[in-house]
Amino acid sequence: MGSSETNKTKTVAGEAGYILEDVPHLSDYIPHLPAYLNPLQDNPSYSVVKQYFVNEDDSVTQKIVVHKNNPRGTHFRRAGPRQKGGYRGFYSKNTIPLTPKVVDDIHKRGGSIIGTSRGGHDTSKIVDSIQDRGINQVYIIGGDGTQQEASLIFEEIRRRGLKVAVVGIPKTIDNDIPVIDKSFGFDTSVEEAQRAINAAHVEAYSIENGVGVVKLTGRYSGFIAMYATLASRDVDCCLIPESPFYLEGPGGLFEYIRKRLKENGHMVIVIAEGAGQELLAENMHNMDQQDPSATKLLQDIGLWITEKIKDHFTKERKMIINVKCIDPTYMIRAIPSNASDNVYCTLLAHSAIHGAMAGYTGFVVGPVNGRHAYIPFHRINERRNKVVITDRMWARLLSSTNQPSFLNPKDVMEAKKECVPTTQLLTGENP
Repeated sequence: MGSSETNKTKTVAGEAGYILEDVPHLSDYIPHLPAYLNPLQDNPSYSVVKQYFVNEDDSVTQKIVVHKNNPRGTHFRRAGPRQKGGYRGFYSKNTIPLTPKVVDDIHKRGGSIIGTSRGGHDTSKIVDSIQDRGINQVYIIGGDGTQQEASLIFEEIRRRGLKVAVVGIPKTIDNDIPVIDKSFGFDTSVEEAQRAINAAHVEAYSIENGVGVVKLTGRYSGFIAMYATLASRDVDCCLIPESPFYLEGPGGLFEYIRKRLKENGHMVIVIAEGAGQELLAENMHNMDQQDPSATKLLQDIGLWITEKIKDHFTKERKMIINVKCIDPTYMIRAIPSNASDNVYCTLLAHSAIHGAMAGYTGFVVGPVNGRHAYIPFHRINERRNKVVITDRMWARLLSSTNQPSFLNPKDVMEAKKECVPTTQLLTGENP
């Protein structure tokens, strides 16, 4: 292979994404050859930061240009980077200036004006962008997954020795961030969930053997379902990920439904989206699918349990039953925050800014036992906040709904073999 063919091969490899360090430059054998910088290097539509150009996947095609019988062939003109929020926003879009005028009324709107996204976390690219833009304070808003990735950004910034403060602000309606008392958005979600529960109760009450099923958010933690149930007082059964349940047999869900319908003629079930996933896994395939953020995709427990209840009572029990399933998930996520969360958000913002301006970094702000504190990232990432079913709050819920604990019969049999009373298992006491 000749030298010209070798160089051509290296150039093609470079276009495919390989390193071009070995490709010869004309200045190597032509003295005093002037060199010019790429004018697109500073064009925000092509290069948001200095290290690299916008990736093809992060750009919007403006126009397709076809050159017949021309070496240029078909190529594309780009309109600029996609408007992506979340971690992708660090390296695939331009900044949005948040002036007092821009943020004047954002507390009256739901969602996020700076955008959000699943996945896209590239620690090196993000820190490159922070460094190129000259940013010295980074405030990262989100739940437990967001704060785990914020910890990686903090570690990379510390490794590079940059003078940049990284502060996490807890914002998740699931309330699954540990250590702190609660996260921003939780109160609003519990309040809005009442509307869905009330609608389910009206539907169930208005028809013979009516069952209203309300599916609420709660992938790993059932706080919204638990607090919404306690606030409503119309709920007959609350199912959460932390408390496994079973359908058939003594003490199962179907037996309890039949009992409540016989007593009241209707009932309301609130179920968190992460509850009962192990039951679905027995009947469904493709349970290991993930979204772009590597989070496991959940099956729709609301529709599944609705069909299971219908099949059991209409086909097996020959009983008339009317089941209505309500899923207010995205309605709850989209509403503006209530007064309680508005005040709480202000306190979180003040704490975050005071900490960063005082020179602290690598922490999450939030109340701990009623007092605002700075919690290191590693404490936040140690575990996930979950409902403790041996705690008093869950005991209050059981007292409110009169539902059984759904303790598995196999566990009961094992307990009997060990001569451990069932009540001790429920209360968490040692024999």
